[in-house]
Amino acid sequence: MKVLNFGSLNIDYTYRVNHIVKEGETISSNGLTMSLGGKGFNQSVAMARAGIPVYHAGLVGEEGLEFYDACETFGIKTDYIKTVTGKCGHTVIQVDDKGQNCIVLFGGANQKNSKEFVDEVLKNFETGDIIVLQNEINELPYIIDQAFAKGMTIVFNPSPLNEQIAECDLGKVSVFIMNETEGQQLTGMTTPSTIISNMEANFTNAKIVLTLGKKGSIYHHGDDEFYQAAFDVNAVDTTAAGDTFTGYLIAGILKKMPMRQVLLMATKASALAVQKEGAAKSIPFMSEVELFNM
Repeated sequence: MKVLNFGSLNIDYTYRVNHIVKEGETISSNGLTMSLGGKGFNQSVAMARAGIPVYHAGLVGEEGLEFYDACETFGIKTDYIKTVTGKCGHTVIQVDDKGQNCIVLFGGANQKNSKEFVDEVLKNFETGDIIVLQNEINELPYIIDQAFAKGMTIVFNPSPLNEQIAECDLGKVSVFIMNETEGQQLTGMTTPSTIISNMEANFTNAKIVLTLGKKGSIYHHGDDEFYQAAFDVNAVDTTAAGDTFTGYLIAGILKKMPMRQVLLMATKASALAVQKEGAAKSIPFMSEVELFNM
């Protein structure tokens, strides 16, 4: 069984600010850092650091060659990363004094996927393999359809929510991992319990993981439902918290760990990530997660 993450690769421009800028306001930043990120890349890093061999598929622009070396360093297989003409995807991130963030995303190379490239990648995978997806790349509906036709298990983090989601056949998804805001947008429901009820009604066989920020997370599948409280830590930067959680959650599922233990491990990993600055570089190793105790 192989794991493929078909996802975004972004260069993150992170500005430290006293507070998130308001409409019509101009503020000065206290610092700027540039680092490698993107939901897809971050989740691949998390899976790799959790001990899961992962292939990453995606596109980078002409200034994104450092992704190849970074993937090698992190232990991510680069067979299906391709360089195209133009700019990489990038983000402009504000992080305030409380560690909270807001993000503006530019798609760049992530929006240049073609059906031919998708076919070229997926021909190397087969029934029983896992594909991890987010919504920061184009051709997502086609990827879902083709992966499902091959019998791959589809794990989907529907973020960010936009009109492309409506074009996707979400009935083909086996595992949904989303935060409360995404759950509200996807279902039209306003509480965790109603979000989960709506998801269960519409996607009967799917496993559902709903993250609730400081309130923890919930796993639901059939008659099984578990709640995991969050850890109270000093958050420095929450940028990659969700991606860290997602990567470790997938790793736990692939290792066939009990779901209560999977949620706990993913929560610990996320708690460690928010205590460091940056995106991919903040993601902890499994050895750090195993030692975490509160």
